[in-house]
Amino acid sequence: MTVQRFPVEASHILMFARAIGDEDPAYCDPEQARQTEADGIIAPPTFVAAGAQFDPNNRLRPRPGAPWMGSGKEPTSIKRSPSPSQSPARPQSPALHAEQHYEYHRHLRPGDVLTAKSAPGKTWEKDSKRAGKLRFNESVTEYFDQHGQLVITARHVGVVPERAIDSAANKG
Repeated sequence: MTVQRFPVEASHILMFARAIGDEDPAYCDPEQARQTEADGIIAPPTFVAAGAQFDPNNRLRPRPGAPWMGSGKEPTSIKRSPSPSQSPARPQSPALHAEQHYEYHRHLRPGDVLTAKSAPGKTWEKDSKRAGKLRFNESVTEYFDQHGQLVITARHVGVVPERAIDSAANKG
């Protein structure tokens, strides 16, 4: 993720908290939030995920007139081609989101303007009876405020199975 400017606004925090169903007054009520340990409005723990909307190159972000991968089993308007190591009868397994970790160095508040820098993290493999070799890749994104101070470190782990699991065969 490359985000050059991610403004954190109270209305964004309120909408995000409502979208995840969290009614904690620390996210929406200035009077009650001042009476908490945070001493004011703060963003929910996973709020920086919304930063993807400020990344012009984010592949999950829909763009008018361009094919979008959608959210169903098969991507909308995008056809996958088998990799050279796979036959058309055995399509490539999709990458899966395995883990997400957030380390907060301070509370994220309205008025902050973040930038994000991502870098590859660790990689490792595990064997699976049903999906073959599982390849794990970590990426680390650091979010800095308008003063250059580190606010949040996010670690994302994705996994790519060697082969797809036939869900029909696993029922019963």
